[in-house]
Amino acid sequence: MKLQGKVALITGASRGIGRGIAEVFADEGADVAINYIASGQAAEEVAAYVRCKGRRAMTVKADVASRAEVEAMIDKVWNELGPIDVLVNNAGIETIVPFLELTDEQWTRLTDVNLRGEWLCSQVYCRRAVAEKRPGCIVNIGSVQAGAYLPGRTHYAPAKLGLEALTRNVSVEMAPHGIRVNCIHPGLIDTDMVAWVMKRPDLLPGVLAKISLGRAGQPREVGTVAAFLASDEASYVTGQTLYVDGGWAGK
Repeated sequence: MKLQGKVALITGASRGIGRGIAEVFADEGADVAINYIASGQAAEEVAAYVRCKGRRAMTVKADVASRAEVEAMIDKVWNELGPIDVLVNNAGIETIVPFLELTDEQWTRLTDVNLRGEWLCSQVYCRRAVAEKRPGCIVNIGSVQAGAYLPGRTHYAPAKLGLEALTRNVSVEMAPHGIRVNCIHPGLIDTDMVAWVMKRPDLLPGVLAKISLGRAGQPREVGTVAAFLASDEASYVTGQTLYVDGGWAGK
């Protein structure tokens, strides 16, 4: 079990990719804190899965764009489950808005969650870990759209591409403290976020044609990669970005 005895905090883990990561982490032996913003019931369902694997679990509500809420979340997990070994910055939102119609409010809210939120969670976590001289690991979750060209994403794509630079720079500064930082860019993953694509017979074939493997991925397929990066098996891997996209970005 790759993550036996480790404590992981996964943001946005009540559904979709975050849930898939939480389930794989539990399978691999980790105790898991499930962050959510809207559905406490969904978060509890994920916690129940973690517990059925014999691991400890807790749910914690917090907006990753709020420093006060992030600090309270880190403290709560640290106090209830123990020092955090792995932070997975997965929480994110997506809206599709034509460039000429994009408002200040839409730009600010999306980048606050998708880029600033990952920076904020990472900083609060690293300050605590460094102060206590504890090694650790951060896995940032981005998107294939960091390297793709799709209409209506002139706010979403830059935020996801920015995660690559965030990952590289934080990894350099945190390496002397034993904290590794890596990034995953998932492609088309079969979650409720892309259900509108999966249910469109007029649209889906064209999307799948761009993917070398010809299919959508599953949340747990992202989870297995995150588990590797969070494990000691990846002890010499830091500052890297890995596309888990079935061959979309390179096609």
